[in-house]
Amino acid sequence: MENSPLQVLTVATAPYPDQRPSSSGLRKKVSVFQFKRSYLHNFIQSIFSSIDLRDRQGSTMVVGGDGRFFNRAAIEVIVQMAAANGVGRLIIGHHGIMSTPAVPCVIRKYKAIGGIILTASHNPGGPDGDFGIKFNTANGGPASEAVTSKIFQISRTLEKFAICPGLRVDLETLGKQAFDLENKFKPLTVEIVDSVESYANLLRNIFDFAALKDLLSGENPIRVRIDAMHGVLGPYVKRILCKELGCPAISAINCVPMEDFGGQHPDPNLTDAAELVDSMRDGSFDFGAAFDGDGDRNMILGKHGFFVTPSDSLAVIADNIFCIPYFQHSGVRGFARSMPTSTALDRVAKATKIEIYETPAGWKFFGNLMDAGLVSLCGEESFGTGGDHIREKDGLWAVLAWLSIISTRRRSVEDIVKDHWLKYGRNYFTRYDYQNVDLDAVCDMMEDLEIMIADKTFVKQRFAVKDKIFQVEKADNFEYTDPVDSSISRNQGLRIIFSDGSRIIYRLSGTGNDGATVRIYLDSYEKDLLFEDTQVMLSPLATIALKISQLHLRTGRIGPSIIT
Repeated sequence: MENSPLQVLTVATAPYPDQRPSSSGLRKKVSVFQFKRSYLHNFIQSIFSSIDLRDRQGSTMVVGGDGRFFNRAAIEVIVQMAAANGVGRLIIGHHGIMSTPAVPCVIRKYKAIGGIILTASHNPGGPDGDFGIKFNTANGGPASEAVTSKIFQISRTLEKFAICPGLRVDLETLGKQAFDLENKFKPLTVEIVDSVESYANLLRNIFDFAALKDLLSGENPIRVRIDAMHGVLGPYVKRILCKELGCPAISAINCVPMEDFGGQHPDPNLTDAAELVDSMRDGSFDFGAAFDGDGDRNMILGKHGFFVTPSDSLAVIADNIFCIPYFQHSGVRGFARSMPTSTALDRVAKATKIEIYETPAGWKFFGNLMDAGLVSLCGEESFGTGGDHIREKDGLWAVLAWLSIISTRRRSVEDIVKDHWLKYGRNYFTRYDYQNVDLDAVCDMMEDLEIMIADKTFVKQRFAVKDKIFQVEKADNFEYTDPVDSSISRNQGLRIIFSDGSRIIYRLSGTGNDGATVRIYLDSYEKDLLFEDTQVMLSPLATIALKISQLHLRTGRIGPSIIT
């Protein structure tokens, strides 16, 4: 206990109009949080004020981040403000680091009322990069729209915040620290925990670690290459895959968390994870995976860099779900995918007679279904996959799911995927990202597109490209009614669905900070042509998508920033 109680201050402030959090939290440039007067303090106070004082007082909360620049400074402010707002106990990751999948695990372990995650996910880090703050509730998952709306409303009228500026916490030493305060609340206890061990315990109860150890370090081990992209998962990879499951040290690359992610963009795709892709090409490794900055996204590669689309990855895991002991015991309640994700999962659901749900993009929608016991496995095309063990997508879980399938089937990644195509047919799928485009231009484009597809004459319209003809069967702006709470989410993306099942989807993304990102998703099903080039197969759809949107003309671009 400190020698004398620490002073608690109430500080006058003025509200900011731009603190509306999305399902991914509040993301801005580091400089906004770092240098705008009380910008960080205002948002943190808005989070605490959104929790009823009776629930907040003496409660337990979890704090951790992906280790990006400004992580430690933000944690210090959060601790000082938590103390002044009556929180009784804080559970913080060692060195201030905790992966996004580990946070819900720790929230549940300590029966916390919620957690604050400091991350901008797959966005760049460093002094000139991005920073983000996300609030997860007691179920471990991202705050619902009702909660984020409440936080935003409070932020718009905030006049003061409470802080204990003299409080200093030691993030380097595991164990408990106690602080006595000059207020009516009880002392604050801060516990620095090893989140890797808590998370590893969770995984041990899901997967057969003995079988995985045999696969990775037994008599005839497969060779793996895991790229943490200098994000938060580095220590998790080294502890779980290398130390516990026996992967040689050469298996783990870029596993030291860095504030700027080594100057790289920590996004697990074929462009940004080029180092991993290149190292896989010569056939030295049988299995490859990469993770994003906060550890919730994953990319799966086979030998010679065989790329598994996230949509196919989800469908393959679904079809082989009983290779994972957890599901052998718990059963499978249902599947879910985000609307832009290919319909490959739907075919597995139909064949296995398992219920499937199509939701807007955003993991909170899956969390609602999981909490209601409706869904056991879910995923999205933006490299996110997860089960109902937590309420976040989980990169390392997805990798162990794949390794469990390989261990059971004793087939290569490529063979497993090709077997899947032979069984179900193939959904050719790609996503075009146009990053940092003029917001006004793409908003106008989306408005004009919506007017076009809403016209009754648009349905049944035919588009001919080369020797293919596509006839529009349905076109809309995707709207979702949650089967659990009946809440309605509108304007979730423009869909054009053709009579052969092919789809074109347009969405504005909300996860970037420089200008706008518009995405075009192309999805086409083939029963027989299984081994053709994806971009060649989808070229006719791409031609239609660009022609009717006039995207290049409106933005001045000649092609996408990234194709995945």
